[in-house]
Amino acid sequence: MRRLTFLLRPSWLILAVLVAAFAYLCFTVLAPWQLGKNTATSHRNQLIADSVKAEPIDVTTVLSGAGSEHTEWRRVTASGSYVPDSTALVRLRHLDGAPGYAVLATFRLDDGRVLLVDRGLVAAVDGTRPPQIPEPPAGPQRIEARVRMSEGVTPGKDPSVQDGYRQVYSIDTTQETAVLRQSLTAVPTGGERGGYLQLSENQPGAFTPTPLPQLDAGPYLSYGLQWLAFGIMAPLGLGYFIYAEIRERRKEKSSAAESPEATSGTEPAGSEQAPSTAPSVPAAAPTTQARLADRYGRGRG
Repeated sequence: MRRLTFLLRPSWLILAVLVAAFAYLCFTVLAPWQLGKNTATSHRNQLIADSVKAEPIDVTTVLSGAGSEHTEWRRVTASGSYVPDSTALVRLRHLDGAPGYAVLATFRLDDGRVLLVDRGLVAAVDGTRPPQIPEPPAGPQRIEARVRMSEGVTPGKDPSVQDGYRQVYSIDTTQETAVLRQSLTAVPTGGERGGYLQLSENQPGAFTPTPLPQLDAGPYLSYGLQWLAFGIMAPLGLGYFIYAEIRERRKEKSSAAESPEATSGTEPAGSEQAPSTAPSVPAAAPTTQARLADRYGRGRG
């Protein structure tokens, strides 16, 4: 266990906490977020695909709650008449890539209930102001539309009156009840918010229909799987760093154990002195004076 005491250092503890927090977020927040979006998108695409094949039903069936639990995108028919002077515009819409408006109106059913209707899109004049909006046709009408869920209200973007029209930033039944000063009935959608009707093509009072979303699940599934992979790889990466640190410490300890004998200048006891292999230097030749002194005995005594 002493080999792992370095893990108690602050740097390693901080790294371990960060890795654990990241893995926790991957498994509990990030991956479920993307996988949830994939599930919701796939469910929406299936509802749209089913609505294309299904025959429209009377909207009163949906209002009574006798229809399917999920009614958004369902094709319905409604009989009644448009309410005069009920036009409102939704800002920040686009038509063929250019600025536009969605045109709203209210439709009174034969039984007296009033529904919010999206008549479709119109192009902005010079990209800045709405065109002249014709009133919907008067008298009894029978329309075909799709059930759509209210978009909710954007905080800080309040309704206003501009260019002679009531204007809002989103399609929301509750908000339009106050803006139009009419008691609107929200169409059940199976979600947390009530809905409205979006006119189909070639219907009385319709403009360019709002296009249906593309039936593409998007990249959410792959993103979710990537976050799961990151959640697994992070602890594995920490484990690799710990293993590399232990391996490096073992190398340093082994090198330290071998270094005293390799660098010591003394020899072990009992070892014999190696004979010197240095070459002998020949004695210098005697000088002439020395040879004469040896011959005649000079310098002796």
